[in-house]
Amino acid sequence: MTSWLPAHGSVPLCLLLCCLVVAVCAEASGAGPSECRSPSVTSCTDCLRRGPKCAWCFKEDFLDGAGLSHRCDLPENLRKRGCGAEYMEQSEIKVEVNATISSTQVSPGDISINLRPGSEANFIVAVKQLERYPVDLYYLVDVSASMQENLDHLKTVGVALSLRMTDYSSDLWLGFGSFVDKPVSPYINVHPSKINNPCSDYEIRCRPAHGFHHVLSMTGNTSEFTRVIKRQRISGNMDTPEGGLDAMLQAAVCQRAIGWRPDAKRLLLLMTDQPSHLALDSRLAGIVVPHDGLCHLENNVYTGSTMMDHPSLGQLFDKLLENHIYSIFAVEKQQFLWYKELVHLLPGSYLGRLGLFQAPNLIELVVDAYKRLLSEVAVSVSVEDKAVSRYWISVSPLCPEGSTAKDQSCSGVKPDQTVYFNITVGQRSCPEDGKDEDITVMVRPVGYNESTVVRIHSKCHCNCGPKAHCHDDNQSSCRGSQDGTNQEQRPSYGLIKDSISDPNKNCRADGSDVECSGRGVCECGRCLCEQSRLGTVYGKYCHIDDFACPYKGGLLCGGRGVCVSGECVCEDGWTGDSCGCPVSTATCRSPNGLLCSGRGRCVCGKCVCDDPQHSGDFCERCPACQSTCQSYWKCVDCHLSHGLAPKEAAQCNNTCALLVGYMDDVSGLAGEMWIQCMYISNDSCRYRFQTSSKSGQTQLHISTRPECLSSSRLVGTFLSVCALTVLCGLVVVAMSRLLLQKRGWSPEGAAEDGVYHGTGKDLSYIPTTNEKTVTYRRDRPPDHPVEMHIQVPKMPLGDSWQC
Repeated sequence: MTSWLPAHGSVPLCLLLCCLVVAVCAEASGAGPSECRSPSVTSCTDCLRRGPKCAWCFKEDFLDGAGLSHRCDLPENLRKRGCGAEYMEQSEIKVEVNATISSTQVSPGDISINLRPGSEANFIVAVKQLERYPVDLYYLVDVSASMQENLDHLKTVGVALSLRMTDYSSDLWLGFGSFVDKPVSPYINVHPSKINNPCSDYEIRCRPAHGFHHVLSMTGNTSEFTRVIKRQRISGNMDTPEGGLDAMLQAAVCQRAIGWRPDAKRLLLLMTDQPSHLALDSRLAGIVVPHDGLCHLENNVYTGSTMMDHPSLGQLFDKLLENHIYSIFAVEKQQFLWYKELVHLLPGSYLGRLGLFQAPNLIELVVDAYKRLLSEVAVSVSVEDKAVSRYWISVSPLCPEGSTAKDQSCSGVKPDQTVYFNITVGQRSCPEDGKDEDITVMVRPVGYNESTVVRIHSKCHCNCGPKAHCHDDNQSSCRGSQDGTNQEQRPSYGLIKDSISDPNKNCRADGSDVECSGRGVCECGRCLCEQSRLGTVYGKYCHIDDFACPYKGGLLCGGRGVCVSGECVCEDGWTGDSCGCPVSTATCRSPNGLLCSGRGRCVCGKCVCDDPQHSGDFCERCPACQSTCQSYWKCVDCHLSHGLAPKEAAQCNNTCALLVGYMDDVSGLAGEMWIQCMYISNDSCRYRFQTSSKSGQTQLHISTRPECLSSSRLVGTFLSVCALTVLCGLVVVAMSRLLLQKRGWSPEGAAEDGVYHGTGKDLSYIPTTNEKTVTYRRDRPPDHPVEMHIQVPKMPLGDSWQC
């Protein structure tokens, strides 16, 4: 640019910038270069990473002599340039549903998807809310000393809760477990007298502190549940927070020991009056090993309590979700706000606030939580940790009538209603090694014991199609030949057998002394074409390019086609040298449906009128044209000159390009489709005729009964008109004299008997009776001047003039 501008210093800078913008816009609006084509693309893998719409042509002689980057383009552009579909490597997005796996609540159960970087796939997961579920309810109770009174109230809950839940479930099973805290310092007093009996100072026998103790597996025997509760004793610890979250994770993952049923709704009820320890709190006790999320129960006692840290909230949520468990928190009102913040981080959880854990309150808490959790349907989508950064997921719920959508869930869902989740999975990139990978995505409705498994196969390298030629030097799998042999692939331009006499002979076209048409260099007997800013130069002798085509609107091929060998290959629906003409004639049809009003042809989407007198978008205007009737006068005159004889009608074929018929009376054809006309012949006879074009061809009907006037009748008419004119003149003169006499005006003179009788109008001009003094002066010698004074009174009003 710096070397080009000074040579054109006379050209305004703004004009140069405009030209540059036009060139850039022309390239950007072409057939996809801004989307797929890039000089940095040198392999099939690079091409497909440009986006899901890009394809790579591995045809051996495609754009012979052009750079590798031109093999990457939109499939339709490659096809127009001569690359068949069998020579294209392109992204294939495929979604397959395994219909053989049946499910009651969540469907489909298994989905397989093929993706490439930059592509995405969409599928629907349906979640049905059943009317009556079996219910498993596990009580996880804080048995520290402050919970003694609350523990006593549980003794009457079992039977009453079973009776209350019969309205919502026909099969309720109960389980029980207890927790305090990690049995290490500083959470408990490690004095030997305190380890076995933390309540020794109060002379009460307490059980030792423990992280989690599973007491009763799931059972439908409510009497057994009540018996176990009555045998429970409290324990004690040192600090205020308890180990509730640590115990919750064990209750969730130890499914066999707890006895969770696979087809039941699982509720985990945590009862406590204190907050819980969180991850990293165990460092106070020297425990730094993160929790592994596994079950560590031996003889129903949690053995990992003193070896692993408390679980994080994210880890706890994953385990609850993975094992299809709803969590319910029943806490004292002092800790309500602390657990309220906690529940927001554990979807599918419910928080209840109670003053005392009395039996009626606990029963209503469980029932309300059960109804609330069932009426809210949400899904959680998880990707394998190794690939979570390379994929993105979007979830949109489609809620049934009567429910409301919020984020990724529907609330207010009633039994037997189905919630649909529209899920989109997209791939951002491939692994660093560039190899294909298979990952699993789990779609889990929160609290449901069914889920959808999505198996994604990521395509990150090229298979090169059935011909195994993809011209990708970076991939060892792209080898073979057009005939199926296993020879090494050869690049799109490379070595060929040199000519012994003249190694550059193969680079010159027949009869030409210029190598590679002056647009490339000859290497090893093959032309390596130069690449222009305007487009691609290719061909055996670099004699073909894709920019020597007509431009329209500043765009190559009008932006509606591609340039192939100097000619525009237009997109569907367009034609012309520069793809500027629509194939459709819809723009040429007038409002009445006729093409150019029947007076022209449709050329390049516009009407070209056959008669230059016509104009307008549809040839509808003709200011210089005669009226409809006048345009047929020559035809009528021709037929009249031949006596309106049917045998002679053929003589007027050159004058009349229409159907002509004769009728005695044409008035019978009156109507909207006929135009009434009249022609006056040289003998002053009037001939009526009618014309119509409604039937698709113009028709003309001429009346054989002329309307003529005789010469004697014409003379009588002339004399009558003259007599009437004279009579009218005499009447006008008589009326004028009568009016003048009425006003007192005599035509013989203005005086009668010497007296003038003025009319009312004349009186307005008579002077008034005021007097005037007139002074006459005659000059005399200076010493004797003479003056004469005469008084002349004005004529009184009403006096007549006297002669």
